[in-house]
Amino acid sequence: MSCDLKSKFLQVYDSLKSELIHDPSFEFDEDSSQWVERMLDYNVPGGKLNRGLSVVDSYKLLKGEELADDEVFLACALGWCIEWLQAYFLVLDDIMDESHTRRGQPCWFRIPKVGMIAVNDGIMLRNHIPRILKKHFRGKPYYVDLVDLFNEVEFQTASGQMIDLITTLVGEKDLSKYSLSIHRRIVQYKTAYYSFYLPVACALLMYGENLDDHVQVKEVLVEMGTYFQVQDDYLDCFGAPEVIGKIGTDIEDFKCSWLVVKALELANEEQKKLLTENYGKKDPSCVAKVKELYNTLNLQFVFEDYEKKSYEKLITSIEAHPSKAVQAVLKSFLGKIYKRQK
Repeated sequence: MSCDLKSKFLQVYDSLKSELIHDPSFEFDEDSSQWVERMLDYNVPGGKLNRGLSVVDSYKLLKGEELADDEVFLACALGWCIEWLQAYFLVLDDIMDESHTRRGQPCWFRIPKVGMIAVNDGIMLRNHIPRILKKHFRGKPYYVDLVDLFNEVEFQTASGQMIDLITTLVGEKDLSKYSLSIHRRIVQYKTAYYSFYLPVACALLMYGENLDDHVQVKEVLVEMGTYFQVQDDYLDCFGAPEVIGKIGTDIEDFKCSWLVVKALELANEEQKKLLTENYGKKDPSCVAKVKELYNTLNLQFVFEDYEKKSYEKLITSIEAHPSKAVQAVLKSFLGKIYKRQK
């Protein structure tokens, strides 16, 4: 990733932010424009920006040549729409999960004077996306497809979040509900569509492609998104908080994590009993017992084996695609996440 592209990308953020806090559809006063600016700066540009930058990378690979300045701006604007969508999900997700940190800083709702105003801020973030799309893409032949794409992916993600939440209902803690198939379903809808398919779909639409012709690409990207989430589940437990930017709480939150699903597969009756008694408890000694069991079951090795096999399977699927440009897009994505540490 060139520093030049990242700095251009961040310039586009400043430009979009300025448009939003001067949106003619609302009379902003100093208090409201300052609030929105602070809220955006805190929640939108703070991550790794992989999803957003991937739109620009993917579009450049599809075109096979350097982009004109206006094309760079539009690809960056679409990338930022994905980052806005991500910020909207995370702000609300952190409230639902009662999380404490995100990206190495306190969650937005934990900031003094923010609290539950964060719910409305999430709604504001969601509403900024159509404002950006309307301002910059309304005259494009693919405008309707773009709006439709963002609506579709948001629906899939919210539905995935719903399955995740109702599977982990407090007071109904039942590990027997957890399996690889339910984990995969949650992951596919909650993460894979917006994190992997959406950036490439945006680039394909900009390039003038019909998304119905790219079902195979969607399938590979959803598979990649599943692998990414398994990595995330692994890092939640085994990653260093100072590296991943948050303190993992999947065990305490009774999450349908790949680790617990694998542990249930590999455990004997006694170990399953230990899991049932300790998983989903806030008590640090219970969390320690679960982690100890994960080590006993050698889940780090099981994950490494999964990672190797997933990578090989994905490479085979990618190389079966007829277009070298599309292969390059997919390989670029895979290269960014393979063996990541955060």
